Amino acid sequence: MIVSGSTSQALAAELAAETDHDLAPVAFDRFPDGELMAQVPYLEGNEAVVVASTVSSDAHVELLQLQDAAREAGAETVTTVLPYMGYGRQDEAFEPGQPVSARAVARAISTGTDRVVTVDPHETAVLDYFDVEARAVEAAGRLANPLPSDLTEPVFLSPDEGAVVLAETVADAYDRGTTDYFEKTRLSGSEVEIEPHDVAVDGRDAVLVDDIIATGSTMSEAVSVLDDQGAARVFVTCVHPLLANNAVTKLARAGVEAVYGTDTIERSVSAVSAAPAVADAL
Repeated sequence: MIVSGSTSQALAAELAAETDHDLAPVAFDRFPDGELMAQVPYLEGNEAVVVASTVSSDAHVELLQLQDAAREAGAETVTTVLPYMGYGRQDEAFEPGQPVSARAVARAISTGTDRVVTVDPHETAVLDYFDVEARAVEAAGRLANPLPSDLTEPVFLSPDEGAVVLAETVADAYDRGTTDYFEKTRLSGSEVEIEPHDVAVDGRDAVLVDDIIATGSTMSEAVSVLDDQGAARVFVTCVHPLLANNAVTKLARAGVEAVYGTDTIERSVSAVSAAPAVADAL
């Protein structure tokens, strides 16, 4: 059965339909002292697939409870699907004394599961921190689906060279277009200029591609640059639309045509589901 966390209900329903599995009844509550309670009253079969994006500290605790509740309800095997793995970007100690947060949460999640499936992690190296089998699946290609079919000489750009493979994945799925990435040129101690590395965008439709949009600052700056350089339309796509605080407003003010994300994090811009990619891994 598919056991849904409160943060991933739409994706869990899509995954249940994709795999022809039932959805388990799950109840969520909070005690007066603030503690959470996630329950699985009953479970059909002996295998549970817990689907939960860990977008907050509460979501992490809820996931651990769902894993334990699934065992209590009779599951002999538990697969944990992390559509979005919170704390995954802290994959090393960047300053002395800092935690490797990805390792800490991976170890905790490993205690209650037999294997882990996650979607487009920021760094695949985080898979090594799990004490059980862990696999990453790719949903970036599905971001081509909601794009208009009439893009004019499309160019797919990533915010930096390290993410250009995501832009290539979306371009390949769209089946036409070129790819490029933004690079930074430091003009002074406090001033940095960003621009496409190699491709002219004047008169062309541009599609920005990244794995995560958090605050939207980097993307909105890139949108403004493309607008200044004469791009016809600018679209923003990402696998994980975290979109914290006023990220949507930033992008709108910058002049973006539309923002598209997957349902690894369920937002208003979640235009396509990652369920088919996850289903192939189950």
